Amino acid sequence: MIYFLSFIFIIAIPVFLHELGHFMAARSVGIKVEKFYVGFNFFGLGLKKKYKETEYGIGAFPLGGYVKVAGILDENLDSENLAESEIKDYEFRSKNVFQKLWFLSAGVLMNFLLSIVIFSGIFFVNGVSDIINEPIIGDIHENIPSLDQDGEKEFSPSYLLGLKPNDRILEINSNRINSWTDISNQISLIPNQMIQIKWSRQSQIFTDSVKVSSGIFPEKGKIVEKGILGIIAKTKHINLNLFESISFSCQRTFEIVRDTFYSFIGLITGTISIKYMSGIVGIVDMAGQTAQQDQAILKLLFLMAYISANLGLINILPIPGLDGGHAAIAIIEGVIRRDLPINIKYAIQSIGFILILSLFIFTIYNDIIKL
Repeated sequence: MIYFLSFIFIIAIPVFLHELGHFMAARSVGIKVEKFYVGFNFFGLGLKKKYKETEYGIGAFPLGGYVKVAGILDENLDSENLAESEIKDYEFRSKNVFQKLWFLSAGVLMNFLLSIVIFSGIFFVNGVSDIINEPIIGDIHENIPSLDQDGEKEFSPSYLLGLKPNDRILEINSNRINSWTDISNQISLIPNQMIQIKWSRQSQIFTDSVKVSSGIFPEKGKIVEKGILGIIAKTKHINLNLFESISFSCQRTFEIVRDTFYSFIGLITGTISIKYMSGIVGIVDMAGQTAQQDQAILKLLFLMAYISANLGLINILPIPGLDGGHAAIAIIEGVIRRDLPINIKYAIQSIGFILILSLFIFTIYNDIIKL
């Protein structure tokens, strides 16, 4: 139950605001909204209420949501009304390119805005931690995941060496260490290699050797292997005013979107294996585990902001069936100054539906295998 409720909490708000963005944008340019749903009402399961011209509902399947407007071929694949030659002024297809793009991008903008608002609130209330760029250990990891044992834990090199908080790293392989950046630069380049470390503790000097562990990290569209010592830098707490909090939150949201985009490119080019893809089951597992940690609400809000930023990026990609796919069609139609034939749109949407459904099924399988 904790897993399920945590999942609902972090998913429902980003989905609702995404669809609310579409709803408000549609109303602002005179597009008729036929349905507004949070969750999917497969087989008619869910709650619904008709008010004026719009059917509002909560679907029994909390896997997303949708806003259905008149005059567009969307994921419902309902092309009956589009076959009519007369275009009504309240239909999506009657609007100019900019009005169409405003409607299609409004959900994405709401997701980015939600991420910024959440991060701004957290940073304003809690401040941020900044690394002290001195080669002094703040803490160590006793265990780290092993790449050679299917993710099982192994003792970290720092634990095997006997390093402790407040130890100062002096040398690595006889190279003088003057900052925390020096440690990071040295260790990341030598995964799975023996190194010699000299460090000080109070007035004593120690020297010993250890094998650097390795980990995998996404980096600009590919997975790279880097060395891991298992140490954490000392940090200092910084309080932020409102404007600084907003600035930090915009930067954090941009970093999430950038890294997700690079990962997406890596999946397409094959530099990142599809085994790293995760879906709905993975999110449920992550939400449930987060809900059982200290400061659970704070961490769930962080997770919600992260998911919201990801949801915004994914939806704006030019993939058939998503907002970005509709936007690409709208731009093409604006350039050629006429609507694409309905059979072509139907084929595009069908391909998109099959692609999205296939990815959905695959990520569920992938998540279950990892669990």
